[in-house]
Amino acid sequence: MAGHSKWANIKRQKARVDALKGQIFAKFSREMIVAARTGLPDPAGNFRLRTAMEKAKAAGMSQENIERAIAKGAGLLGADADSLEAVRYEGYALGGVAVLIEALTDNRNRTAGEIRAAFNKYGGNLGETGCVGWMFAQVGWLEMPGVTSEDDLLAAAMQVPATGYEWEGETAALVTEPLDLERVAAALQDQGYRVGAAMTRWQPTMTVAITDADWGRQVLRLLEGLEDLDDVQTVSANFDMDERTLVACMGN
Repeated sequence: MAGHSKWANIKRQKARVDALKGQIFAKFSREMIVAARTGLPDPAGNFRLRTAMEKAKAAGMSQENIERAIAKGAGLLGADADSLEAVRYEGYALGGVAVLIEALTDNRNRTAGEIRAAFNKYGGNLGETGCVGWMFAQVGWLEMPGVTSEDDLLAAAMQVPATGYEWEGETAALVTEPLDLERVAAALQDQGYRVGAAMTRWQPTMTVAITDADWGRQVLRLLEGLEDLDDVQTVSANFDMDERTLVACMGN
């Protein structure tokens, strides 16, 4: 499996979530602020807000902080939320691996400078908008933590229906058209399935095979460095890596 899913599995193996909990909460807060600002501040009528809240709760964010973020987005705590805007950055990691970054920022110059510095540090290059976007397609992504076999996942995909599914390690997920995400999530829940993360994501349409551990290590360090930035919300990449190379990368 390539790109986003591979990177997500690597992050789970590295177990960095607890150490970065404060930073992750800040990212969730920004997502809820923008979701509440651009739609209804009521999660019952705002799917984006509802899914952001569910992710925040799953990570252990307090109800008080969730409510504060929603209130900011609704304009009840001043106009600070108005300065946040969604920006996409694109570039190449070492060896031509395409990287697509989504950020929420109140200062484009600061964010661009931090992202460019991360690329430069790990042998990559920040490019112009559109330079790698054509190598990704936006899809709906629904993780299904209660599904324990590929046969069950396939059965769920056929019932909904979904456009595809992905199964690797602990990750079972259905792929949908982005506009169908909310409808498919509701259909799955109606059929008794438990739905975990529900989001749109960038899925690579072509991949670069990383077969050298030193190369892979540089790419992973860049992705980590980008995700450590406060303004960055998501990072997607179009690499693939076999298990032996991945183990070698994780060893150092």
